[in-house]
Amino acid sequence: MEINGVRTDRLGLLLDQFDMAREMAQVRLTGLGDEEFLWEPAPDCWSIRRRTEATTPRAFGPGEWVLDLGAPDIPASEYAEVARQAAGGMTVDKIAEDWSVSVERVEQILAHTGEPEPDRTPITTIAWRLGHLHYEFAGEWEWTFGPRRQDPKLMVDFTPSAALAVERFWETVDRWRDSVATVTQEQLDTVGFSQYPYGSAPDDPFISVLWGTNLEFIHHMAEIALLRDLWTARSTTGG
Repeated sequence: MEINGVRTDRLGLLLDQFDMAREMAQVRLTGLGDEEFLWEPAPDCWSIRRRTEATTPRAFGPGEWVLDLGAPDIPASEYAEVARQAAGGMTVDKIAEDWSVSVERVEQILAHTGEPEPDRTPITTIAWRLGHLHYEFAGEWEWTFGPRRQDPKLMVDFTPSAALAVERFWETVDRWRDSVATVTQEQLDTVGFSQYPYGSAPDDPFISVLWGTNLEFIHHMAEIALLRDLWTARSTTGG
């Protein structure tokens, strides 16, 4: 349904939101250079690194370059999501499995969700943020519209070339968007329409998964935009 040329159906709203975010993100990624792509604004950043130089215990990727990943934990920014999962009926065992942490860790978080705790999520580079989004979109397509065989963490050949990374990223994102546009109303409500193996997608209706994917794209792109602004300020001030 459209009102004054604006779609008001559920899928239409989510697609329009994604399209607008994609348009803004493409503008913000224009002109990204290799040095800026890999710039580490603080010590101990997560980034992409040669496999032989990886410093995080679970860095992954199929090729020479891997994406940093630390020891399993749940960042403080996700405590509310853990509480939501538990309130929705997900067992502590299942939550622990989805987040790759111990049952004791989940129980600790659920017992203290109202108390502030410093977020231990590391600062990341633009390369890390883009790589993170890339493998997630590749995996979401594989486990929703594809053959559901490949491990998402082995689907993207990470590269230190900003231009190549951006080109490959948009190809993956556009394939996802084109496939989402074909989804029916019944499929939107189908629990397990996506079988993406990392997270709760197999237990959620697809419209919830789609909403979460939009949010993931928007918030990571906003972080990339901020990093680009900081890079520009650093270059301008000589910091």
